[in-house]
Amino acid sequence: MLDHNLLEIIACPICKGKLHYNKNEEELICKADRLAYPITEGIPVLIEEKARELSLDEVNA
Repeated sequence: MLDHNLLEIIACPICKGKLHYNKNEEELICKADRLAYPITEGIPVLIEEKARELSLDEVNA
């Protein structure tokens, strides 16, 4: 589980936009850049090379 306070201050490292928490996949989602950043052992990994690209279906969900 990601701390709610952390989610309020954390931002996408690329566009500085808001990230959305995907609890099922344990990821932080940036819809603007279509990237999903993993959360490993409770720690967000905000490295572009570690992120996976989102499909259009995932972005629009």
